Amino acid sequence: MLFRTLADPTRRAIFERLCRQGEQTVGALTSQSGVSQPAVSKHLGLLKQAGLVRDRHEGRQTHYSAQLGALAPLMDWTREMAGFWEARFDDLEDLLKRMDH
Repeated sequence: MLFRTLADPTRRAIFERLCRQGEQTVGALTSQSGVSQPAVSKHLGLLKQAGLVRDRHEGRQTHYSAQLGALAPLMDWTREMAGFWEARFDDLEDLLKRMDH
């Protein structure tokens, strides 16, 4: 679900904005997104469902903030893949050295 949620460029932009700029209202996010308020709200709902954002109600406004801990599975996968490819490149380097001799 994490990968699918972040695959959408608009959702990714909203999440990145929350990471960089901190907590924001739907109105603030809409004014910076270039898409309609209902679309921003829908994207925020999917980000919330994936655990990537949290909402906080204050009066009539809802404030959203990024939940960076939700990225842990992505970071773990990235580390695992980096190790996998480093090992593959080391094997390739060894093979190329043997072929040179």
